[in-house]
Amino acid sequence: MGKSDAGVKVPRVAAGHAILRRRGAHRAMKYADVLNDVLEAVRPVIGRGRIATYIPALAAVDPHRFGLALATVDGEVFGVGDCEVPFSIQSISKVFTLSLVLARDGESVWRRVGREPSGNPFNSLVQLEVEHGVPRNPFINAGALVVTDRLQALTGNARETLRAFLRAESGNPAVDFDTVVAASEAEYGHRNAALAHFMASYGNIENPVGSVLEAYFWQCSLAMSCTDLARAGLFLARHGLLADGSRLFSRSEAKRVNAVMLTCGTYDAAGEFAYRVGLPGKSGVGGGILAVVPGRCALCAWSPGLDEKGNSVAGVAALDHFTTLTGLSVF
Repeated sequence: MGKSDAGVKVPRVAAGHAILRRRGAHRAMKYADVLNDVLEAVRPVIGRGRIATYIPALAAVDPHRFGLALATVDGEVFGVGDCEVPFSIQSISKVFTLSLVLARDGESVWRRVGREPSGNPFNSLVQLEVEHGVPRNPFINAGALVVTDRLQALTGNARETLRAFLRAESGNPAVDFDTVVAASEAEYGHRNAALAHFMASYGNIENPVGSVLEAYFWQCSLAMSCTDLARAGLFLARHGLLADGSRLFSRSEAKRVNAVMLTCGTYDAAGEFAYRVGLPGKSGVGGGILAVVPGRCALCAWSPGLDEKGNSVAGVAALDHFTTLTGLSVF
């Protein structure tokens, strides 16, 4: 874990009062103290919610796990709780596949998938039928299948491209797939198969459906810790710059990915997440949530218990408390 570049003590404050009161004050903040405050604040809700049992391999996860990590654009990393414990990232992977497609193929993917909130469950068939096989956004399952399909067409191996990217950006060469989760996804992924075949009937899938589903199940099975994901998400906080200093895509494209995360990243609870947290975020049914503070840092919270929309109960509460304490949001 990194250390703050200043020794000031962060005061405990009542909800609604931000720590940050002056320009540049964030540089003097002891993030470690803030994360500890967040951990204490959310302890009462850790373990609440339901684990995603519709993927049987996820059902065995301890619901009382909680981790929170923060990585700054200056290279510091802070964490509390189970921040080093790998978990199934599930739909958080969709942020990275979308970014890789945009980096390689520009704006063309938006002809095949929209950018609007769905207002429906992430695996709904209803909206897809009404809108003739064009998914509402890239973060619902149908939209993610289209993006994975395009990455497969562009690279010939979508899952390996994604794994290599996440290993490089997280700085962790051990990042890998969970074969048990991948097998469970494939065995019980009937709804995703239906979505893919339905879109293929409209000509919105380029590759064989089976190969797209396989790549999608593998990408969702990636196991990463909160620390890994916070580091891997930093390119969005750095406006498109990768860990090695090269540019994945333009500042404008990074802004657009962050915008879609804000409006569509937490399933059909994106409005509530924006209201409470005020940051671009992407959740997964493994209990993780990746959030971005542009120009400052990336955070990842993890706790397996989910609300009725599929978002981590304690994870949302943690990010809510973090932005309340620090005043760091896009608003």
